[in-house]
Amino acid sequence: MLKYLEPLTETVSDTVRLAKVSRRGFLGTTGAFALAAYAMPARAFDVYATGATGMPNGVVDDPLVFVSIDADGTVTLIAHRSEMGTGSRTSLPMVMADEMEADWDRVTIVQAPGDEPTYGNQDTDGSRSMRHHIQAARKIGGSVRTMLARAAAAEWGVEPDQVTVEMHEVKGPAGQVMGFGDLAEAAMAQPVPEHDEITYKTEDQFRYIGKGEVQITDLRDITTGTAVYGADVVLDGMKVAVIARPPVVGGKAASYDATDALAVPGVESVHELPYGGLAQKFAPLGGIAVVATNTFAAMKGRDALSIEWEAGEHGSYNSEPYMEEMIATSESPGTPARTQGDVDAAMAGAARTFTRTYTQNHMAHIPMEPPAAIANHTGDTLEIWAPVQSPYTTRTDTAKALGMDPAQVTVNVTLLGGGFGRKSKADFVTEAALLSKEVGAPVRVQWTREDDIRHSFYHTTSAERIEVALDDEDKVTGWLHRSVAPSILTTFAPDEGHVMPLEQAMGMTDVPFDIANIRCESGKAFAHTRIGWFRAVSNIPHAWAIGSFVGELAEELGRDQKQMWLDLIGAPRQLDPVAAGLPEKFWNYGEPMEEFPIDTGRLAHVLNVAADGIGYGQELPEGEGIGLAVHRSFVSYVACAAKVKLVEGRITVPEMHLAIDCGFAANPERIESQMQGAAVMGMTVALHSGITFQDGAVVQSNFYDYDVVRSDNFPTVVTHIVPHPFSVHATGVGEPGVPPVSPAIANALFAATGERRRHLPMGTEA
Repeated sequence: MLKYLEPLTETVSDTVRLAKVSRRGFLGTTGAFALAAYAMPARAFDVYATGATGMPNGVVDDPLVFVSIDADGTVTLIAHRSEMGTGSRTSLPMVMADEMEADWDRVTIVQAPGDEPTYGNQDTDGSRSMRHHIQAARKIGGSVRTMLARAAAAEWGVEPDQVTVEMHEVKGPAGQVMGFGDLAEAAMAQPVPEHDEITYKTEDQFRYIGKGEVQITDLRDITTGTAVYGADVVLDGMKVAVIARPPVVGGKAASYDATDALAVPGVESVHELPYGGLAQKFAPLGGIAVVATNTFAAMKGRDALSIEWEAGEHGSYNSEPYMEEMIATSESPGTPARTQGDVDAAMAGAARTFTRTYTQNHMAHIPMEPPAAIANHTGDTLEIWAPVQSPYTTRTDTAKALGMDPAQVTVNVTLLGGGFGRKSKADFVTEAALLSKEVGAPVRVQWTREDDIRHSFYHTTSAERIEVALDDEDKVTGWLHRSVAPSILTTFAPDEGHVMPLEQAMGMTDVPFDIANIRCESGKAFAHTRIGWFRAVSNIPHAWAIGSFVGELAEELGRDQKQMWLDLIGAPRQLDPVAAGLPEKFWNYGEPMEEFPIDTGRLAHVLNVAADGIGYGQELPEGEGIGLAVHRSFVSYVACAAKVKLVEGRITVPEMHLAIDCGFAANPERIESQMQGAAVMGMTVALHSGITFQDGAVVQSNFYDYDVVRSDNFPTVVTHIVPHPFSVHATGVGEPGVPPVSPAIANALFAATGERRRHLPMGTEA
């Protein structure tokens, strides 16, 4: 359910100014018009300067996008971002189609291969597709519309400003009409217009942008089962492989016997893969691969392997004592990440202090589609088909692993059956490429659900300790947050036990509370498994701790939880990074603070919207409660209001309201979908998901012991979108909905039962 709100502010301008774009040539074939236009750096757009500026991999000219028009009028748009449900494959082409006045029913979308020198940055992560590319998409569409108009004007002998382009047609002053296909060849001869030669649509002229009427482009194929995911690709002569990987990261096979495996009908060969381990980026874990004519034979062959595993240095990793160590570390001073005022003086002069610690286990991504990749190595070339979030990184990493030039490698991107960060790491693709080279045939490496859960790049585990100083009127005068967690950095570099500043900046150092004295610290924690980004990343543990603590502080002080939030957030303002004691190079999700400030007014507003939506403050029956939480992440603001109801001793969540302020809402249909998905994932994080280790190996293996939210406990989710004009930055959507869900449920559980839980997952039994 989607609810629109009244605008917070008046529309300040519908004008989008564009810096000059170099004229580009044309690519095309007879009877087709094709445009290849470089969009300028984000700094060129006065109202939309973003962190895309200066980023590597061609984002400075982000993106090089192709638009073609066939003689029959079909418009083909190339999507350069991967599709995993967020809608990037639909939303960015939709913006182009709107600005060029194309009929969406006559638009075809083609997925770009992994090629950043051509298409610009292709990492579909960080909830940044729309905020980094919306203005580039408008520039492309506006260029096409202008060139069509000029071609028609030349045909009719009139001035271009006498020509209009509307719904796939070009119209002249005397009633002349030509279709896009009619003008394709003539338009191809037109030069790419300079920025000041394009008249952009005003917001009231948008046909698709901001309307929420364009469905995700692959919806029919997805719902009818004809969509192509990684495992759906079949090549002539293709073999299938499954791999027995070391149970402990960094382990290896001391010895193995493949006799029984090779006796399984359909099994053709067995191969030992090279050792990976930690600090090797996305290298495979190694292990023993069974190659067969079909998936079942490969799996039965793997079952028949006899392997003696050598655990290595991480064989003593056990979750319970490790958690105890992290908690102990959080009780001692750590490395400062933010210092505002004098927290030590505030604590020393406090009438009293209040302290709580919150913890969480590792988590696995568990996309519905486990990793799968097809590789065909033919000596001089390597072609890949895979559901990957980062196709160009996949291309370069795999080329390096095989000693090839990236120019010899092609990466074809299929739909992703979920990603959540896991499929930005292409270890499974490298496995397929290595095996294809070894056996001399196309190979599909198929991960099972057990493989996915036991051999992932896990979301970090953590211990979060928060202490506040209270004066004699119970006002918070000091805030001390210590976070202890192994870092994602350990995937890329030798482990020094410290998290990165960007991990600290995800909901900890940027806490927007109106408190005079704030200090945030990080303690050392060494990784014993692969740590990777997970939807919302470190915002999850930080929001979990802060949101739960606010609820506990309200109870301790005898205050209403909503009012406690508003008191801590304080008056509407934009945080001054220097006055707030933020690090000099504070990581604001890669965005400039002057364009994407931390705005407490927007944070408080979504809290009020979610609370009002669920009817916060109403009298509830015994065993029911409402909890609130609010969080800023990926430069968006999201509040969650969750209702908990006990049913025969079981925790259920019948209703949830998510209010999001993501600036200009370019595609409300996808925003609502992402908030619904965030509710599912947030509830799974809160109640079910938790990866634990015993003697270095993952304990869990499938949905029976790594459960998810089921249909019998999924709430009615109401999404409230705070409206803004186009002049307000479009911000993140895919990830920001997850962090506030867990603390909202914890606060609701307390309201319903009086019981406070401080560890994730909380479990489902009351």
